[in-house]
Amino acid sequence: KVLKNRLNKEGSESVTKCNRLKMVAADGKKYLTDVASPEILLRLIQSVPSPKAEPIKLWLAKVGYERMQDMADPARSLDRAREFWQQHGRSEKWIQQRMMGQETRNKLTDYWQDHEITKEEEYAILTNIIHQEWSGVSVKKHKTLKGLKTQNLRDHMNEAELIFTALAELSTRQIAESVNATGMEENKEAGKKGGGIAKKARQELETKTGKPVVTGANFLPPSGTKAVTNRKKGSGAA
Repeated sequence: KVLKNRLNKEGSESVTKCNRLKMVAADGKKYLTDVASPEILLRLIQSVPSPKAEPIKLWLAKVGYERMQDMADPARSLDRAREFWQQHGRSEKWIQQRMMGQETRNKLTDYWQDHEITKEEEYAILTNIIHQEWSGVSVKKHKTLKGLKTQNLRDHMNEAELIFTALAELSTRQIAESVNATGMEENKEAGKKGGGIAKKARQELETKTGKPVVTGANFLPPSGTKAVTNRKKGSGAA
């Protein structure tokens, strides 16, 4: 109640965005529990007058400052991403493919933004259409195949998966630009065609090599023989 009053005085609506869901407690029974998104939880922590909350407040200030620096100098965020991947054992070749793919992705989303694609769910739908078309599986199934939960799928792709994803998104953007695709339906059609181009290239490569492009290989930390095997299978991405 004290926190709620403090937030109300600050003009925050964070408390009103909290919900109550039944969750399992230590005794095995379900009780109504306050829940919120990560964004709302972090906002609430900012208003908690406790020494225990101070480390998180300092971290938020640090992240906010880094974000301001990135806005002033976008190259900083690229350098930080490169450093992150290097720390996680990615090769320079893989990192280069990942960054080139991200640039291609950004150009596509910029096009969508300028052509009446505004909602996050619309971006997700279009992305899935392209992915399903070129790879033969949805984004969700691809993540399941790799044993991923909250991790970024592209951070666990092998070299070929990254290249074909980029080809599909590059083709989609250029096709969309050629017909000035606007809105969901026209961009869906462009996505199917762009993904189809990468699909044909994938199938041809698989026919020549006898190996699937889409695999369950990932870069998750080893947890037994299976994880180590996956890393060996994905050695082409390292």
